[in-house]
Amino acid sequence: MAKNLRRASSIAVYDEDEEQRLIIMRKAFQMFDTTKCGFIDTVKISTILNTLGQQFDEGELQDLIDEEDPEETGRVNFDQFANIASNFLIEDEDSEAIQQELKEAFRMYDREGNGYITTSTLKEILAALDDKLTNDDLDGMINEIDADGSGTVDFDEFMEMMTGE
Repeated sequence: MAKNLRRASSIAVYDEDEEQRLIIMRKAFQMFDTTKCGFIDTVKISTILNTLGQQFDEGELQDLIDEEDPEETGRVNFDQFANIASNFLIEDEDSEAIQQELKEAFRMYDREGNGYITTSTLKEILAALDDKLTNDDLDGMINEIDADGSGTVDFDEFMEMMTGE
């Protein structure tokens, strides 16, 4: 009986971790699906992985894209994206360590210590992560992140953008 409880407990933790990864992937996908058509360009996947702080091999990434986009349309839906991204998402990283890393990254851009960064600064950051993003892509992402239209992104909004939480 105790063995079954331990097994059920580990399955519940796995399911919770998996669910959290899916939430993060969905949030990232939606942020880059600026036209809300249910697809993203495959060239944006490396940017998404970079935004999520994931390390990856370009060749391995391209192989996975080729598997998920055999017709070479240059676009994938969320399920295809999740199949690709799940190969790179770190599973065992401590959430406190992630939060600390994100705090440091946020502080780098909040040079004045105001507790926020401007959406124009965030736009520059996103543009630097992927020079293939158009102004329309960037504006769509900024509108998604700055839902209250304040023109600024505080740490909580930044955390939500980066983790989907």
